[in-house]
Amino acid sequence: MKAVVCREYGGLDAARLEEVPSPTIRPGCVRIRVEACSASFASLLVMEGKHQNKAPLPLIPGTELAGVITEVGEGASRFAIGDRVIAGVQSGAYAQEVIAPEETVFALPDGVGFDTGAQIPTIYGTAFGALAWRAKVEPGEVVLVHGAGGGSGLAAIEVAKALGARVIATAGSEEKAAIARAHGADLAINYRTDNWREAVLAATHARGADVIYDPVGGETFDISLRCIAPDGRIIPMGFASGTIPTIPANIVLVKNITIIGVYWGYYFGWGKHPVPATNDTRLRRTYAQLFAWVLEQKLRPRAHAVLPLANFREALEMIASREVIGRVLMRPQQETAPSAS
Repeated sequence: MKAVVCREYGGLDAARLEEVPSPTIRPGCVRIRVEACSASFASLLVMEGKHQNKAPLPLIPGTELAGVITEVGEGASRFAIGDRVIAGVQSGAYAQEVIAPEETVFALPDGVGFDTGAQIPTIYGTAFGALAWRAKVEPGEVVLVHGAGGGSGLAAIEVAKALGARVIATAGSEEKAAIARAHGADLAINYRTDNWREAVLAATHARGADVIYDPVGGETFDISLRCIAPDGRIIPMGFASGTIPTIPANIVLVKNITIIGVYWGYYFGWGKHPVPATNDTRLRRTYAQLFAWVLEQKLRPRAHAVLPLANFREALEMIASREVIGRVLMRPQQETAPSAS
């Protein structure tokens, strides 16, 4: 099979499209023919050896995908050959085939395409877990979403709206702000031209946002602490700014706020500790809900570009440029770039 392979850490310079042996099926797992996979900033960090979960070499990057089951391992019983599915994997998605534990494989409804499905396992799963499970967003609450032009931000906007929240979004250009509004943001602020803290306070009558979803970190997180409502919850989802903030405990105390960490990989069994027995049921209900919202058009995952796997370098360079609006997808079974339509 063809796969993107890193035999040393070094980012894109160390990655090659290679012909490698198909992975061996394992008990409790299924083999999936990968029809679509998502390029991500996290993959760039993994390829550089800078991700918190340092993958052993050689590695095939990629954590979320959609495809069709072609083989079922011993002891696996949830799926059959021919089933359309999505999956979250610790690595290996940038390939024509992947082996995945059936615990992290979920049914893909017939009315949902592979390009859409490949955006659901990590980005939308994380948004739902953060906002519904951990922050417990209530209808009518104000959710502030940073990095609203990226895939993570757009997913958070849509999930928050589906939960009944009022959404304020910040983005780095007028185009990204317009896309945020198109995906449901009630107010979208260009942080390069406007004082977003003052805008948030003005829009909430000086109270601040009830929940803040922050994949940016750095100064953005620091300013967020100055426009969060009493009893508010702030979720540090990532550090795209390159700076991990230090949280002043005195502000947490006097503002009566909660800092919420969310590592979605934990729920997929990728952490150091076992997940509770109820986790499987909750995950399957979550993905069923997410796909119900997709079919209702409440969630509309946006593809910035769709490229063949052979163009992985171009796909990841788009991510590194930070100009992507939505998600960049790759199709491992496709030899050439799709024609414009």
